[in-house]
Amino acid sequence: MDIPFRERLARGDCLLFDGGMGTEIYAQGVFLNKCYEELNLERPAVVEAVHRRFLQAGAQAGETNTFAACRPRLEPHGLGDRVAEINAAAARLARAAVGHRAYVAGAVGPLGIRLEPWGPTTVDEAVELFKEQISGLLDGGIDLVVFETFTDLVEIQAAVRAAREICELPVVAMMTVDEEGRTPEGVPPEWMVQKLEATEAEVIGINCSVGPASMLPVLETLAASASLPLAAMPNAGIPRPVEGRMIYLTSPAYMGRYARRFRRLGARVIGGCCGVTPEHIQAMSEALGQDPSGEVVPKVVVRAPQIVARQPVPQREKSRLARQIADGRFVTLVEMAPPHGWQAEPVLRLLAPWLDAGIDAVVVPDDPRVSVRLSPMAMARLVLEEIEARGASAEPVLQYTCRDRNLLGMQSDLLGTHALGLRNLFLVTGNAPRPGDMSWSSTVFDVDAIGLTNMVYRLNHGLDVGDTPIGSPTAFFPAVLATIGLVAREEEVRRFEWKVDAGAEFALTSPVFDPEELASFLEAVDSVRVPIIAGLWILTSLRDAEYLAAEVPGVTVPDTVLDRMAAAAAKGEEASEGLAIAREVLEQVREQVEGVFVCGQGALQPGSLEILRDVVGTSRAVERVFPGRPGIKGGAEGQRYGD
Repeated sequence: MDIPFRERLARGDCLLFDGGMGTEIYAQGVFLNKCYEELNLERPAVVEAVHRRFLQAGAQAGETNTFAACRPRLEPHGLGDRVAEINAAAARLARAAVGHRAYVAGAVGPLGIRLEPWGPTTVDEAVELFKEQISGLLDGGIDLVVFETFTDLVEIQAAVRAAREICELPVVAMMTVDEEGRTPEGVPPEWMVQKLEATEAEVIGINCSVGPASMLPVLETLAASASLPLAAMPNAGIPRPVEGRMIYLTSPAYMGRYARRFRRLGARVIGGCCGVTPEHIQAMSEALGQDPSGEVVPKVVVRAPQIVARQPVPQREKSRLARQIADGRFVTLVEMAPPHGWQAEPVLRLLAPWLDAGIDAVVVPDDPRVSVRLSPMAMARLVLEEIEARGASAEPVLQYTCRDRNLLGMQSDLLGTHALGLRNLFLVTGNAPRPGDMSWSSTVFDVDAIGLTNMVYRLNHGLDVGDTPIGSPTAFFPAVLATIGLVAREEEVRRFEWKVDAGAEFALTSPVFDPEELASFLEAVDSVRVPIIAGLWILTSLRDAEYLAAEVPGVTVPDTVLDRMAAAAAKGEEASEGLAIAREVLEQVREQVEGVFVCGQGALQPGSLEILRDVVGTSRAVERVFPGRPGIKGGAEGQRYGD
């Protein structure tokens, strides 16, 4: 168009964008398993025809067919190296279709990968990925950039930053919300406005996920606190199952009525997303044209509440284990796996001598094998009840994994864990299930251990992952895994640093068989040191040792240990040799660490307890000062996280 986009906004004009590009491409017989962005190169006529239909329907801006045209989302289709080509072609197709009768908006969606603090991609890396895509759009001649259907405020901030670093074009930034008006991470619209207005976008708003009726109250909330022009691009309602297909049943007239309502609330960019056809856009165009005044409802400014983190519970008050570590005690932990089935009494009876001896904590692990066991959370609670019944002073430590749980489920689990009186956590990413009883079982990994640690850190400050207050803060004492193996040492040190930065308060190491390897790891992480509990694996057989050496990442079993176990196997003395090796390791690492963690299949055997008798209840041989960690920032920005 001859009039610049920013000038139209300054005049208070309302601009109608197009509808669902993917919907129209699918209607042309292109199946969903096809990469729609590749059509910009393979079947350009299909894409150009969609643009023309929306233009003829009354759209004043057409979005390029590039929603998923970033490297991470193109790579699964073998198109990762064609980002620039695909985006430039899409922009040229849109321009060829609309000429200068409408604006060409470069459409950019989320990267499809998790960013810090919940995933492995840093913000700076995300910025570069967005730059790559936007650069291609710029080469194709777009008029503005539209970021749409974002779920993560950190990611959309990175996206806008990328645009601002390489161009001066107008930017529209839109999040997506659920039926309750919150982002998938639980961020309410009042806080969403704060974050979006902190970017340099010209227009902020919401699109996708919900229909116009659900979007209207969210837009009302945005209008009450936003100072920037607003955008609203709903779906054509919620798809309904019709003879085995999901069909959008919202009528064009219905969309038209809501377009008028959006404008009266102050929306200056209106369009459609999934299910919105040229017929819908035509009805919206006619409805807006029939309401030329576009009288805006008077704005009542509502100040969004500030995101305020609560003061966390002091570390030594979180649990007895936390207090013992803070007081300089050399702590002793033992692992006890949940049983198959629901009857825990036989396993709990094995704890009696350990509790009587004064062990400090019982670690309840999650089983990586695909087999049915009692829930670790339930088992940890039963351990706590057993401890209390015996009048012992130990506490359970619940190993909590990211596997099989989504972001929402994790938060619910953790709040439930706290309500059950469990305070000590061992946070790990978790392994993909090994073959077992149910090898077809699927896995879920929404975040890894670093993201999980950050989640617990937020809960300990009274906030959920969306920075929504949860009331009183939790009082978890979180541990993380320190993988000490020399393979990928640089990577493991980096991960450990990020775990500490995310809020880890102590760490349990992978099994130690080489004390020098542990010493070199501790030296490498000295600047971010937290209390370290050394893993003391009780070998029960040569096969056990060989398995750890060959098939467990991060564990180093020296040849000398393998040779000793082989010699013991020939004499039928494997169990006693495994105990002797563990005793020697304990003697050599005691002055380097703040405690030991007896683990493995032989952990609960009587001989294992004898190894610990000399150190149970003792003070640490060497007292250390541990570096502090940064406080919460009221959000993710400013903190460093990683994979």
